[in-house]
Amino acid sequence: MAMGSRSGRAIPPLTVRMARASNPQGTAAMWVRDRLDSLFTDGDFADWYPTDGRRGLSPAQLALVSVLQYAENLTDRQAAEAVRRRLDWKYCLGLELHDPGFDFTVLSEFRDRVAQGARADRLLALVVDRLAEAGLVKRRGRIRTDPTHVLAAVRRLNRGELVAETLRCALEELALRGEEWLAALVTP
Repeated sequence: MAMGSRSGRAIPPLTVRMARASNPQGTAAMWVRDRLDSLFTDGDFADWYPTDGRRGLSPAQLALVSVLQYAENLTDRQAAEAVRRRLDWKYCLGLELHDPGFDFTVLSEFRDRVAQGARADRLLALVVDRLAEAGLVKRRGRIRTDPTHVLAAVRRLNRGELVAETLRCALEELALRGEEWLAALVTP
């Protein structure tokens, strides 16, 4: 799949009006868009994707979703739902109100790309540089650029979601196949 290109687009006017009307004080996601519009660009990920093939999602948007996901402590499924449903996230990503978002599995595939080689370190160094350019952090010698704790936190959330989903499936199967046994254990 080739890299999609959507970063750097203007926010659709209707999305701006709706997001500002529902969040007059703004949210963290809206603040990120207003102050750090160029935190990630698709050019930052150019060597991660082939140049031919079917167009995919914008890696800059996926990186931004990953940042928001970590900031709000969301699972992949919850982050994909936030892209679909939340006005402030649509504002941050520059999406139309009717944009359907993406499947949550795309985020783990993106993280797999980030984990290859030294990409995570390069990406975190890029974020630190852009935050310093925006005046949000000061350069004081050596800056810690180890993204492993961020990746580990997101993986831990995903594993918890997988355990819960497995348990739900097992209970549904048990309810179908062992009704008599289950009826003795469960009270009305």
